[in-house]
Formats: sequence, structure tokens, C-alpha cells
Amino acid sequence: MKIQVCSIFTILLLFLTISSAADPNYTSGQDFVQCLIRSSSTSISKVIYTSQNSTYTSVLKFSINNLRFDTPTTPKPIVIVKPVDESQIQTVIYCCKKHDIQMRIRGGGHDYEGLSYVAQVPFVLLDMINLRSISVDPVKATAWVGAGATLGELYYHIGQKSDTLGFPAGIWSTVGVSGLVSGGGYGTLRRKYGLAADNVLDARLIDANGRILDRKSMGEDLFWAIRGGGASSFGVILSWKLKLVSVPKIVTVFQVERTLEQNATEVLHRWQTVAPRLPKDVEMRVAANPVWKNLPNEPQKTVQDDGSGSLEDSKTVSVNFIGQFLGPKERLLSMMNKRFPELGLVAEACTEVTYIQSILLFSLFSADDSPAGLLNRTAYKIPFKAKSDFVDKPISREGLEGLWKILLQQEPGRTNFLFTSYGGKMAEISESAIPFPHRAGTLYMMYMRVRTDGDTSDSMKWIRGLYKYLTPYVTSSPRAAYVNYNDLDLGVNNLQGTTSYKQASKWGKKYFKNNFDRLVIIKSVVDPDNFFRHEQSIPPFS
Repeated sequence: MKIQVCSIFTILLLFLTISSAADPNYTSGQDFVQCLIRSSSTSISKVIYTSQNSTYTSVLKFSINNLRFDTPTTPKPIVIVKPVDESQIQTVIYCCKKHDIQMRIRGGGHDYEGLSYVAQVPFVLLDMINLRSISVDPVKATAWVGAGATLGELYYHIGQKSDTLGFPAGIWSTVGVSGLVSGGGYGTLRRKYGLAADNVLDARLIDANGRILDRKSMGEDLFWAIRGGGASSFGVILSWKLKLVSVPKIVTVFQVERTLEQNATEVLHRWQTVAPRLPKDVEMRVAANPVWKNLPNEPQKTVQDDGSGSLEDSKTVSVNFIGQFLGPKERLLSMMNKRFPELGLVAEACTEVTYIQSILLFSLFSADDSPAGLLNRTAYKIPFKAKSDFVDKPISREGLEGLWKILLQQEPGRTNFLFTSYGGKMAEISESAIPFPHRAGTLYMMYMRVRTDGDTSDSMKWIRGLYKYLTPYVTSSPRAAYVNYNDLDLGVNNLQGTTSYKQASKWGKKYFKNNFDRLVIIKSVVDPDNFFRHEQSIPPFS
């Protein structure tokens, strides 16, 4: 065994030595690999990948879900480590500190700005994909979930043990559990049970000193910070203990589509005040996007859009009301016809399914597909830029009509604009209970995305213009944003050296409001040297 490890080590160093003349990063990479192998008591050489490995590129690309960061010019890690043992993570931390190399931590790879696998300085990528074990206890209604697991894997394993247990996390099956939980994490059960981070019982992490800590040993301050404050600022999450929640055997999913010609603006205007006040068992989102009109007896064709949004153009806006009810459709129809008759919900628009089937549907599978499809980690990849906003007072009809004009500047299929209703349990939890502060008073969240394939600069200009247009209609002082939809336009830390509290507050207050102050204090205690850092990590007091 010693001979085999030595041989692998020799080959790695040989590759790095040959390449070092062309790229100085290889010199630091050589020293780093040597440190890893000499400092580890396990066969860590088997989980080390450098650019000279034939599998390096495939390992790097596998969990890149935003293809905007999968280009020849995107900065690459000097070394990738895919640990299979927790002690290997401790070794990576030790060697990064010894050689003054920054580290990035990747779980599911859905980081919207690529911060979990891209850096503008030499860095090592710690890829947690091998540490994704899931243990579900249906009797205690709990689950331990490894940091490398995806939501699809979590939902699949829960479904294998129970058809009446769920977890209030996100919709997309390929999203990583750890990143989602550490930023809050919302899904179809948010109005009934709150966020994913509201339902965490315990966690295990490795801190900047290499110590493995659980809730008791880390203390309540750090445990508070990692549930919604961005855990990658404080340590390497190993696993989460989650509280599972009760779901009925039958749930109803529904969908009602309206276009601008079908009074969509009026219905959405009403939705803004109705949806947040519906019973907790109902959740409703709205997807508003440009579509081609169905022109009678004429083929659809692309026209030059002058941005006017005129209904005489060949495009219109589809406003799609999508939701779920925890119960049978008869109860849903009775409730909605009383509380929201403007929607015009009918039985034909409702489908009764099991909870796991609803998960499949919202992840773009069919209800009849095997739940095993949720285990696919690479189902949906596109290049994109996204932003978020929160709304605390209804947008006027005129404001919505202005929004439609901007959406109609894009061709169908290039945008995704979502309104996600709040209220219910979300409004009952204090804004300081965890770092996620967007609670009582929030009507809904807005998510906007544009594809960046083609002319990236045009796409970026468009979405920034859309964001500017929305300014008078969204929260202010600060204008709030959701940390899991991270957005570097809001501000960044310094790449090297310290970042002042004032500088970091530009983005930090938007994500966390007043909770940002407590996060900085905790960071200053648990990681005063700022080992765990990236462009929007919580800084310690400088």
C-alpha cells in the first residue's frame, strides 16, 4: 500500500513539476499536494485532482449548474479535492492555511455567482459530493443529511421511508441541501412550516481550527449563524439533522394560465393581497414570462420589438398561477372560489397526487415517473444571471404594465420571472430567529432571471435595467435581497486583505438586515483570521 501511494504521489508531483514553468500556480499546487499527502493518515492521493489529471475537467464541470461559469476563461482551481473521509477535510484546511491558499466549498453547485467553485485568486476546490449519506428515521421524523446531498436525493430517501413525511425545502431536485439550508431555503411548504433553516435540529461542521463541532460544542451563536447566514463563512458543514414535517397522503397541485389579453394584470394585482392571507395549507407562485401569441391561420414568427409591449406585436405575457394545497381538490376549490374568485380555478385545473409526485411535478418530471429520477444531479443546466427583490406593498396596475413592457423586450424562453407568496408560518417567525430576516410584512418575493448565452453583455444590461425599474415598487432602506440568489452587483469584499464593516454592509444589510451585525460579531469570534472567505462572505471586524 505504501508503494502504491508513493507512486501516485510521484506521478502527481511529476505532472506539476513539468507544468510549473508555464504557470506559477502549479508551483503552489505542487507544494499543496505534497502537504496533503504528507499530512493525511488516509489515501488522500486518490481524491486529489490537478489540471494534469485526465478526469480533472469532468470533475470540475459535473456540479457547475450555471454555465455562465463554464467557459475557457473562467478561473479554475489549482487543485480539486473530493474527500471521502472527514479527516481529509481537516487536512485540506491545514494545508490551505500553511500555504496561504484560499479554499472554496462546493455542495450541489447551484451557487448563482459561482462563488463555491470560482475565485479570482489562486484557490483549492473542496468538492463535498462524496459525503452525501442520508439517514431517515420515520419514527422520530428526523433525518441526518450529508453536506454533498441534493434535495432530490433527500426527497427520494424520505419517500422510501414514508408517504406522510416531507421537508420544507426547495423545488429543484438538483439543488444542494447544504447551500440551500445555510441560506434559508424555501419551497412549497414554506407557508405551512417555514424555511428549511427553520427546521434544523443539529449540525456538524469543521471550523477554521480543524475541530469537528456539533450544536452543543459549537454553541448557540454559531448554530444560529449557519442556519440562514451562509455557512461557508463559518466552516465546512459535514451534515445537518433535519426535522421532518407531516404531509397528507393526498395533495392537490393546480395551474391557471392567463395572458394579458385574458385580464392577467387584474388577476395578478388581486393576487398580491390575497395569496399572503390564504390558509397555510395553500401556497401559490406566479410565473410571468413572454410567449408567442397564437395568431389564427398564421405561423408564429420573430418580429423586431420596439420595446413598447403593444398587444399588436406577436408576443404577449403569460401569467401562470401555480400552486399546491395540502388536501383534496374539493376543499381547495371551495376555499379558492370564496377567497379568490377572480382566479377562476376549476376542477380541470387541479390534480390530486401524492406528496412525492408533487415533488416530481415541480422538478419538471411527470407524476408517473419513478422517484428515482430525483437522484439525477445534472438535470437542468443553463447560463444565466439572476436577481431577487421583496415586496411589502402591492405593485400598482401601472407598475405591472411597465414590467410587462420590459419582459416583452426578450424573446420567449430567455427569461424567468417569479412571484412567490409569503404569509402563513413565514410571518409568524421573528426576523431575528435565524439570520434570514424577510418575515412579517413581506407580501411576496420576486425572482428574475435571464439567459446569458448569446450576447452576455446585452443580457446583463437588460436584467440590470429591469432591476432599476422595480426600485420604487420593492422594499427600501435597505432594498432587500435573498442570499441564496446571491448577486455580486450588490457589492463585494476585497479579494485580498481585510474588508471593512462599512464596505460589506452594502450587500450584507440587503441580505440580512440588522442580523448582519450579529453575523459579523460571530464571525469575529469563530474565524477572526477570515480563513473562510469569498466575495460575499461575512467579514470579521477589521
